[in-house]
Amino acid sequence: MSQIIAAPLPASAPRPGSLTMTFGSNSLMPLLVGDHDRHLARIEQRLGVRLACRGNRISISGTAPQMAAAEAALAALYRQLEQGEMIDGPKVDAALRLTDPAGEPRLPLSDLPAIRTRKGAIGPRSQGQAAYMDLLARHEMVFALGPAGTGKTYLAVAQAVAMLTSGRVERIILSRPAVEAGERLGFLPGDMKEKVDPYLRPLYDALNDMLPGDQLTRRMATGEIEIAPLAFMRGRTLSHAFVILDEAQNTTAVQMKMFLTRMGEGTRMVVTGDLSQIDLPPNTRSGLADALETLEGIQGIGVTRFSNSDVVRHPLVGRIVDAYDQRHAAASELAREQRLS
Repeated sequence: MSQIIAAPLPASAPRPGSLTMTFGSNSLMPLLVGDHDRHLARIEQRLGVRLACRGNRISISGTAPQMAAAEAALAALYRQLEQGEMIDGPKVDAALRLTDPAGEPRLPLSDLPAIRTRKGAIGPRSQGQAAYMDLLARHEMVFALGPAGTGKTYLAVAQAVAMLTSGRVERIILSRPAVEAGERLGFLPGDMKEKVDPYLRPLYDALNDMLPGDQLTRRMATGEIEIAPLAFMRGRTLSHAFVILDEAQNTTAVQMKMFLTRMGEGTRMVVTGDLSQIDLPPNTRSGLADALETLEGIQGIGVTRFSNSDVVRHPLVGRIVDAYDQRHAAASELAREQRLS
């Protein structure tokens, strides 16, 4: 592996608080900095540093925390290039989220967990994802809560596929409540599979990212991978399986208890949901909220809560979530003041 050397610039440098990084391969530098230095510009904008590239050297100017964050991000991106991976805007954003000096203390990037599938290693793109992946590796039951775009379901499916292909579980079972259809499910056209597939589409999409199409089709035909509505879980005992319940905020307390008690020997369970997007009828308590109130803190159960800073979809998604949260907070404060007045 090529060596990366970081050292303070000489006294003749234009300003103090600077360092330079020396990379081992000139051929990788165009990929690291991006077309027209766009990756460097992205880092500068996010961290408030100044970057300048000459040959295989990049100089960094800024405060000590800013320089440390930029150095860690550039080193991580360079290691990805050495391993044959390609660098794009989302990968630069991921490296920055994991090294942002304004956030919580970060793990060393070399110590971050990764999920290995046959399509390659899947690493965390935020500190929240790193904590979540650690829980997925260590706990038999994990609850993941947070806004859309934080990777709750995607990473759970990745862990399930990794455990299936390594032989640690015998099958994957993915489930969702088909709340939107309600009692009208029987009036939808097609057979039962055609009726419920639209509600399960995000699970299919995640699986397609993890497994070649022919292998996915074969594993689904043999029952190694099963995708079914939550109602189909009643009365079953799920053993030696990796079971994921997605959109769990739309379960009732009775449904959630039914699902959790399906757990059999050698089974892992992951429950994901967003308590800000409950589609249940009015005055119906979410089974996800009820389960957390009842079970959080029990040995063997892990809980992770994502924040808006963990959103890894398009940057606008994070800003949209923030805007809705701010409006909701303002409305709640106004209502509180009106009650007190």
